[in-house]
Amino acid sequence: MKNKPVLIVILLLLFSGSVFAQEKAVYEKNGIAINGYDPVGYFTESNAIEGKETFSYVWSNTKWLFISQENLDAFKANPAKYAPQFGGFCAFGVSENHKSPTDPNAWTIVDDKLYLNYSKKVKELWSKDIPTRIKKASDNWPSLNKSKE
Repeated sequence: MKNKPVLIVILLLLFSGSVFAQEKAVYEKNGIAINGYDPVGYFTESNAIEGKETFSYVWSNTKWLFISQENLDAFKANPAKYAPQFGGFCAFGVSENHKSPTDPNAWTIVDDKLYLNYSKKVKELWSKDIPTRIKKASDNWPSLNKSKE
């Protein structure tokens, strides 16, 4: 049984490597969700507005920024209502079965849900058949969203 400790070390290394390799469930840049834009602002202001560090909140292991205490409180009360679908990854990309970053200025609200896209050009593609894209993305998301965090 001299090889048992070696086997345990190898298994631990393999396991820890796979845990650290997990992708985040929420798209973030420099530890901040949706490039620092206020998710509530899309609904209340019908606009993409950068949040402020003063009004920040950690949800789903990610920091979110807001333009006001009122927006922060609204998000705290119901994050699922305001957080972008598919973790803020590009909705078109998820419909194509991959995760892509997003441009906070390429957005759509459909049935009171926020969807972000990689760019305004990709948003044009997304807009050609939103219901089909949402269905495909919804089908793909569970396998793409494998984060253990």
